[in-house]
Amino acid sequence: MGIKWRRWAWPVAPLALALLAAAGCEGSSGSPAAGPTAAPSTSVARVCAKPAAGPATAPAGAVTVDPAVVGDLAEKTAGSPPNTTFWLRPGTHRLEPDRYAQVIPKEGDVYLGAPGAVLDGRKTNQYAFGGSARNVTIRHLTVQGFVAPHDEGVVNHDSADGWVIEHATIQDNSGAGLMAGARQQVRANCLRGNGQYGMNAYKAPGRISALVVEGNEIVGNNRDDWERRRPGCGCTGGVKFWAVDGADVRGNWVHDNHGPGLWADTNNNDFRIEDNVLEGNDGAALIYETSYNAVVRGNTIRRNNWVEGRKAADRGDTFPFATVYVSESGGEPRVPARTDKIEIYRNVLEDNWSGITLWENADRFCNSPANTSSGHCTLLVKDVDRCVRPAIARAPLYSDCRWKTQRVDIHHNRFVLDKSVLDCTVRCDSMAVLANYGTYPDWSPYQGERVAEAITRGQHNRWHDNVYLGPWTFVVHDPGRTLDSWQWQSTPYQQDTGSVFRAQDGG
Repeated sequence: MGIKWRRWAWPVAPLALALLAAAGCEGSSGSPAAGPTAAPSTSVARVCAKPAAGPATAPAGAVTVDPAVVGDLAEKTAGSPPNTTFWLRPGTHRLEPDRYAQVIPKEGDVYLGAPGAVLDGRKTNQYAFGGSARNVTIRHLTVQGFVAPHDEGVVNHDSADGWVIEHATIQDNSGAGLMAGARQQVRANCLRGNGQYGMNAYKAPGRISALVVEGNEIVGNNRDDWERRRPGCGCTGGVKFWAVDGADVRGNWVHDNHGPGLWADTNNNDFRIEDNVLEGNDGAALIYETSYNAVVRGNTIRRNNWVEGRKAADRGDTFPFATVYVSESGGEPRVPARTDKIEIYRNVLEDNWSGITLWENADRFCNSPANTSSGHCTLLVKDVDRCVRPAIARAPLYSDCRWKTQRVDIHHNRFVLDKSVLDCTVRCDSMAVLANYGTYPDWSPYQGERVAEAITRGQHNRWHDNVYLGPWTFVVHDPGRTLDSWQWQSTPYQQDTGSVFRAQDGG
């Protein structure tokens, strides 16, 4: 799975109000503010510097865990009934020195860390908490020093359902800090400096539903630089979501990750990404790839994509690498969700490397060798083997075998760009809606300009009522076609009706 650019070459009201006030934007029924605005605050989810303290004494009825006894936590968990509360004394707790030694909770178990309680894998243990028990809670505990393998996670290793992870610090582990199951709640945690992801929301087999990621600080992940170790793996970032059906991602501070901030990849659906601060990530702030139906609103997005965008420009790549990247994803009324489109509105994007790109790879569809989500098909076709010739060339498979970037509505956002801040002269100022020229495989029904024409003018992708400050350009149809704002607004594209443009850097 993961990204291949092309073959050729419920909201938190006070926070929402604060961010919208800082952004100077109005609701979707109003007009956008035309003047410059103050920079929004980054006070959201600043939890790593001062995490909330756990209980200083054991709650009534809790089992006390002693850090002086190696393996005490795992042993007492194994010997206790379900729905037991464990209180970890201050100090460094350790498991037995075996790579597979881990805590296997029972259903309903609760783990509470006292102030200063740390569970340390000592670069020996792969997993901290695993097993299939549901409704486990972990609070006020630091989990560090575990060495989960690539694509695996340390906390909730087996993606059990109904877990609650709150006020925890999960840091300096290999792999992902935590995995996710259905109905999981991840709140007010510090997910910091993990080797691959802060969280890998992946469950095999099956899909994850009703996931809440709220008020976390997600910083410095992909410490092991997996895109360098496995070029093109599409396996890095702050959080990765796979086949998640229903997610609320709100009020998080996602910053300084070595790769993308948030990345939803392959058949995700029904996301609300709102009131987050996404800043300083080496790659895109947000990638929404081969997925469906999302609302992206009220976010502050700034200084992202400087590293990866500059690398692409330096090697002469003309693709509009974006800070918000929508790749083969769109609204689909036939897939049930809280919306039937992708709506991106009331966001502030400031001094990022380029803006929003809507992209569709004409060669990426079910059963194509160019489909990097190998073995997967769209949510509209259950059997990937149906997408073969000659049936794929006719309705309904001609439409349903392809992930389409469609029904994307981008409005009432504020796009600010000062090239002197980025120290760039070329290819950092783009909005884009485009596809490649379809060529592969030889039996593809999507060859030529069919997909480029569709995404540009036939799939209801629309910008309107936005504010632009700075020297923006607009790439349409293919990477070789760049427009100024007047051409972008004129026939045949007629984009950004009702929008305001101020050409000077920063405004």
